[in-house]
Amino acid sequence: MKKGTILSIDDDENLQTVTSQYLEDDGYKIISALNAASALEKIENSPIDVILLDLVLPDGEGLSLIPQFMSKSNAAIIIVSGKSDTTEKIICLEMGADDYITKPFEMRELSARIKAVMRRKGADKSNKDTASNEPTQDIIEFEKWKIDRAQYQVFDKNNVSLDFTTGEFQLLNALVSAPNRALSREQLFELTRDGEFDAYDRAIDIQVARIRKKLNDDDNEIIRTVRGIGYMFSNQK
Repeated sequence: MKKGTILSIDDDENLQTVTSQYLEDDGYKIISALNAASALEKIENSPIDVILLDLVLPDGEGLSLIPQFMSKSNAAIIIVSGKSDTTEKIICLEMGADDYITKPFEMRELSARIKAVMRRKGADKSNKDTASNEPTQDIIEFEKWKIDRAQYQVFDKNNVSLDFTTGEFQLLNALVSAPNRALSREQLFELTRDGEFDAYDRAIDIQVARIRKKLNDDDNEIIRTVRGIGYMFSNQK
């Protein structure tokens, strides 16, 4: 029995061969695409669990494919790139990618990251499947906003979406799930991402700033900064 289906998008045929052989031996079904056009066609015709996406493709930038994939599939997206620039990693995560791994990498690490994002997606699906028995669990209201966990979105009082990215939603959801409790940047990183925390990585701070802007939290009253620790969601009715 296959563990899941993986769409691998990379124009490096040698790497595709090595990756496919390893992951197939590990129990996955692999679908390969050498360019963006082929990837979009295959995601339309096959159910995909995880997408491995290279950022440099012969017919376009992989970055532009992230929102297209998210509109067509609920598959987890792992960026597989030769670029190690922190800013680019942050951009990819902000756009909705679930993880980022830098080439060259060990196949064991890639397999571990695939398993991690599939576990997270599986937990999300399990929560949604039980929503009919616990209808109030999916909706959390605070101030003028409403978090809809089933849709991974935040809405204003007029039910207009604030267009949160997946990363922004996960971070806000983590804070809201622990009201009036200070969470460190490391805790927030562990709750919303896979990988090793880097104290110099400002990804959490950047996401918090963007969330505050979308919530019009100019005075930082909803998400408060706890000096020397991290952030806290202030639950004030």
